[in-house]
Amino acid sequence: MLIITIKQGKEKGLLAGDPWIYASAVEKVDGKPQERNKPGATAIVQSSSRQFLARAAYNAKSQIVARVWTLREDEPVDHAMMKRRVQAAVERRAQALRGADPLALVQLVDGEKDGLPGLLVHSYGGPTGYLVCQFNAGAVDLWKVAVVQALLKVTECPNVYERCDALVRKGEGLPVFARALAGVEPPQRLMVKDGNRVVPMDIRTGFIYPR
Repeated sequence: MLIITIKQGKEKGLLAGDPWIYASAVEKVDGKPQERNKPGATAIVQSSSRQFLARAAYNAKSQIVARVWTLREDEPVDHAMMKRRVQAAVERRAQALRGADPLALVQLVDGEKDGLPGLLVHSYGGPTGYLVCQFNAGAVDLWKVAVVQALLKVTECPNVYERCDALVRKGEGLPVFARALAGVEPPQRLMVKDGNRVVPMDIRTGFIYPR
């Protein structure tokens, strides 16, 4: 496992709850080259005095070199964590999902707020509709299989589509593509509620068609 040592004094933001670590705060990174070059590899973050601070996802190719998973030394970063966090995120929004207009895009996962750095998930059309996911950081991209498995189980929605923000993914050193991860791909054109209006939209990209 990688070990990220933080410069003296730079741990204050981390301890205050900042989930991002920038290169300017890092003294050194120890570990095997193949792990250092893998976007999203799990790392232990320690202070300059070698005290444990966090477990984080390391990405040398990103401006944000590490994204915090947990401040608990006894909490491993594994499939079980991803599934717990996806389930908790969806359950927090269950009431909003049940009461939502079937034409609305409802957010189910909101990245760092849900302890899933870089992951955005929206639901369209209820349990028989579509889930649209954006894996905008190496942190969650590395755990894509576990995330999708958890989404399928907790929402019972059979269709999961990966939306791609090319600029963001390139900035993370991640491959650029969009595809169905489970079930079928959404149609190119759907009617979506946007505020008080209903507009034709490609939910795979967020593009709104002109009327």
